[in-house]
Formats: sequence, C-alpha cells, structure tokens
Amino acid sequence: MKRSIPTPYLVFGFLALLWGMTFLFNKIAGGVVSPMQIVMVRVVIGFLPVLAFALSRKVLRWEHVRYIHHFVVMSLMAATVYYFAFAKGISLLPTSTAGMLSVAIPLFSFVGAAIFLRSEPVNFRSITGLLIGFGGVIVIARPWDANIASNDLTGVLYIAFGSACVGLSFVYARKFLSPLGISPIALCTYQLGLSSLTTMVIGDFDGLEMIFTDWKAAGSLFIGLGLLGTGMAFMCYYYLVEQLGAIKTSSVTYIPPVIGLLTGVLILGETISMTDIIATAAILSGTLVMQSSRTPVATTQSVKTTSDCSITAAKQCDQT
Repeated sequence: MKRSIPTPYLVFGFLALLWGMTFLFNKIAGGVVSPMQIVMVRVVIGFLPVLAFALSRKVLRWEHVRYIHHFVVMSLMAATVYYFAFAKGISLLPTSTAGMLSVAIPLFSFVGAAIFLRSEPVNFRSITGLLIGFGGVIVIARPWDANIASNDLTGVLYIAFGSACVGLSFVYARKFLSPLGISPIALCTYQLGLSSLTTMVIGDFDGLEMIFTDWKAAGSLFIGLGLLGTGMAFMCYYYLVEQLGAIKTSSVTYIPPVIGLLTGVLILGETISMTDIIATAAILSGTLVMQSSRTPVATTQSVKTTSDCSITAAKQCDQT
C-alpha cells in the first residue's frame, strides 16, 4: 500500500512555490504598471483575506492601538518598503538575478541581531558564513565589471535594500513586538492594513486601469501577488507553523530564490552564468554556516522567516 504525502508537506511545497513565483508575477505586472502600484494592489488584495481570518479568530483588540507606532514601523519595513524595493529591483534586473540576490535576507537579519540584540553567536564560524554569503552577493552584482549597466547596479541595490529591510524587520519584531504577547495573526493584520492605507495615500492611481488591458499582468498582480502570494501564503504559513513548528517552517524560505531563478530561465528565457550559480550557492552556504554556529537555544529564539509577517509570529505560534 502506497503511503500518501502528509498534508503539511504538500502545503510546504505549495507555499514555497507561491513565494518563488512572486518574482515572475512582479516582472509580468511591472511591464504594465509602476512598482508602487504593484505594492498598493498587492497589499490591499492580500489584506482582505487576512482580515477575514483574523476576525474569525477574534484576535483583534482595541487595546492594541497603544502599540500602533510599532505596527507602522513593521508595515514599512516588512511590507511597503520591502515590496516596493523588490518590485523596483525586479523591474530593472532579470528575474533570475533578483531571485538569487534575495537569498541574502537572512544575512541582514543576522547582522541586525548581532548588533541590536546581541543574541547571535559572533564567532569564527558565523563571521566566516557572513563573509561567504556577502561575497556571493558581490560576485552577482559585479561592481568592478565595466560592462554592467547602471540599471543593473541600481536594481541590485534595490533588492539589497529590500532584503535589508525585511531582514531587519525580524530583529525589530523580536525586540519590540515579541514581549507584547499579541497574537501573530493580529500583528500581520495590523501590518498589512497600515501598509494598505499608506500605499493608497501615497500611491499613484494614474494609469492603473491599464492593468486590465493585459490579462497576464492583471492575473499576476491581483491573483498571483495579491490573493496567492500575500493572502493565501499567509494562511499556508500559519498552518505550517501549527503543524510543523516554527523552525521546520522557516526552512521554506530557502526554496523561493531557486524557484525565482528557474522561472526566469525556463519561462522568461533569461540566461545565467555558472559564476552566478556558484555565487548563489555561496550565499546559501554562508547562511547555513551561520545557522550551524547557533546553539539550540539561540536557534529557537532566532527563527527566521520571510513571510509577510514578523519573526514574532513564528516564535509565538511555536510556543502555543
């Protein structure tokens, strides 16, 4: 009798696919609308199912308003600015390159934790891993190559900035939000809700209707990035945290960059060099070396995710 694959692992693969496909969806939608318009539609469409889920769980509280300044910071770092930087970077770079560079997110998270939390073990192994990882990023960027266009370097900087924002948001969440004991579902709702308000105020609606002239772009934006890449991904993420625990779930973040690379090559026909592949492997290896330098306690306290919510969510869900 054949054994069926457990549902949590099917959801695990589905979540990795959703996040990995966001690079492709950003690229397609970016051909019709601006990066800010992509972010605006993405967070609003993603916020609606998240809000419905939070209301069904009855986790939203009026007393949480006193912490709105923290929610605003998280909405900027882990949603508005992060999404914009990636959308802008992907519009300037090949999808495959953007995917490779996004592997650097945990590197920025490690640096932030080491500086602001002092909970990461700063030892020979962790420093070695950090240098290997950032070395890979530099090789992909190739700032010494005169043949690299200025748009490419600008795109690299946008992806690096977005990676730094979301990586540091994990650190901010651990320092300021984790002690509050607020439900992670509520945290994510506040985060996406504030991001939706921000983008609708500062966003440009001119020309947004052009998205409906291209069904691929419209589907990529509304369904791919909004409903699936943000809303559905949130649901899958919390299901996995409950079923597998935060640490196992966090490993899903290593797969999307690979999917981003493959979709760029196989679907968009982009080309990558062996040097880029080796550099990506170096970033992943550096991250794994840093992870291995942690003690079991530090690992439990430093769970890494790249979901739309914060590291607090993983930590708190794993404790319930």
